[in-house]
Amino acid sequence: MSVHPALESFNAKQEFYIGIDSDGCAFDSMEIKHKECFAPNFIKYFGLQPVAKYARQSWEFVNLYSQWRGMNRFPAIIKSLELLAERPEVAKRGARIPDLPHFRAWIGSEPKPGNPSLEKAIKGAASESARIELQRVMDWSLAVNAFVADIVTGVPPFPNLRPSLDSAGEFADIVVVSATPCEALEREWAEHNIASHVRMIAGQEMGKKDEILAVTAKPHYEGDKILMIGDAPGDLKAARINGLAFYPICPDAEDDCWELFHQEVLPRFRKGTYRGAYEDTLVSEFLGGLPDRPPWKRR
Repeated sequence: MSVHPALESFNAKQEFYIGIDSDGCAFDSMEIKHKECFAPNFIKYFGLQPVAKYARQSWEFVNLYSQWRGMNRFPAIIKSLELLAERPEVAKRGARIPDLPHFRAWIGSEPKPGNPSLEKAIKGAASESARIELQRVMDWSLAVNAFVADIVTGVPPFPNLRPSLDSAGEFADIVVVSATPCEALEREWAEHNIASHVRMIAGQEMGKKDEILAVTAKPHYEGDKILMIGDAPGDLKAARINGLAFYPICPDAEDDCWELFHQEVLPRFRKGTYRGAYEDTLVSEFLGGLPDRPPWKRR
C-alpha cells in the first residue's frame, strides 16, 4: 500500500486519537449534497432522464438511507445503477441502463478511487471506448464538485460538534477521516472556523478510511485510546478493520447523538469505559436503522 506523504509524516501530540467523518457526521450536508448535487448529475450524465424518478430514488437510497450510506462516490454509481436496472418499472419503460464495463474494471483495481486516479486512468486508457467511458464519469464527478461549490454553502456543523471538539482537543489529536475530496473538506471546515480544531484533514485523495486510520492512528496510540466517529457503516468497517472503537452519529438523530457524545461518551472514552456493552448497544441501534433492501423491494 502506497502511503500519502502527509499521512506518513503524522505523529502523536496527545495521548488519545479521535477520527471524525465530515459529511452527515460533522455537517448536516448529506441531504443537500446528494439530492441537489449528486442525483441531478447522475440522471444527466448517465442518460437516465426516461426513468429520472426511479434513478433519484436509487441514488438516494444507496447514499443516504441504506447500509451503503457514505460510500465513495464512484462505487456508488455502480450500486445505484444495479438497483435501478432491477426495477420492473425501468424495464417497462424500455430504458437503457449503462453497464460501464471499463469503469467497473477501474473500480475493481483502483485502491484510491478519486478524480486524480481517474484522470490517470483516462490518459492511460487502452482503447478509445474505455477513454470515452471513463471521461463520462469524470465529467459527472467534476459537475458534482461544481454543484457542491456553488450550492452547499452556509451549512453549519451539527449542534454540539464545536463544544465536543473543544473538549476533545484537551486530550486527543483529532483527524478528519473522510471520503470527500480534500478541497471540499478544507473549504467547509475553514468556512465555519473549526479547521484549527483538527490536526489533519484527510480526504478521498489520501486513501480509504481504514488506510488513513491504519497510518495515522494505530502506530501512535494505544488501542483503547483511539475512537472513530461516523454516520455510515463504512466508517464502522474502517474502525473494525483496525480493531478500534466506534461511535455512531445516527441519521435523523444527529443532534441527539452529538449531545450524548459531548455529555456522556467523551468522558467515558477518556476514562476507558466506553467499549463493551455500552458501545455494542449504540452500534446495534445504528445498524438497525440502515437496511440493505430498498423500500420498493419490501412492499
